[in-house]
Amino acid sequence: MGLTRLLCRTATLAVLVVMLTACLSRKERPPSGETFSAGDTYSRTYPVAPAAACEAARRALLGQGYLIGKKTADTFEATKSFQPKSDVHTQLNVRTTCLSQPRGGAIVFVNALQDRYELNTTVKSASIGVSMIGSVSLPIGSSSANLVRVASNTVQNREFYRRLFEQVGHYVSSAEDLPASRAPELPVDPVL
Repeated sequence: MGLTRLLCRTATLAVLVVMLTACLSRKERPPSGETFSAGDTYSRTYPVAPAAACEAARRALLGQGYLIGKKTADTFEATKSFQPKSDVHTQLNVRTTCLSQPRGGAIVFVNALQDRYELNTTVKSASIGVSMIGSVSLPIGSSSANLVRVASNTVQNREFYRRLFEQVGHYVSSAEDLPASRAPELPVDPVL
């Protein structure tokens, strides 16, 4: 009986160690999709000044029907709305940041956030009580409909970003009319 009890305790201890290891390893993992690799989906570099790169990105989004909202010297937000169904509304918010590169040119960061809203209808009703005949329920009331956000997520579709950055590149290539389109000359490294 002693050997059986020892085996049971050892097995229980082994199961607890495995469960504890599994719990600890889950906490250390990054959320899905977080790779931080060199082939980044959300940024591209261009051989123009940051102001010209931001203007090219702004024009690319304007050309697709986005409305430009908040804007600073190196960032802006653009929004576009969709209604795939009569009771569903989707809004795409694209945030763009343009920064200078240490050796010239600009790096453009783009992040798209998609919010989904659904129609929520609320009906209010009331009843009337008359003392002589009792309580009578009458459909006296009102209804109201509101859009309620039901989902929000960062767009991770590589093809979406690829097409957007290609369009930005199109506007960068015709950068003569963009503000501050001339990138600083890159220093030439001496050949040893």
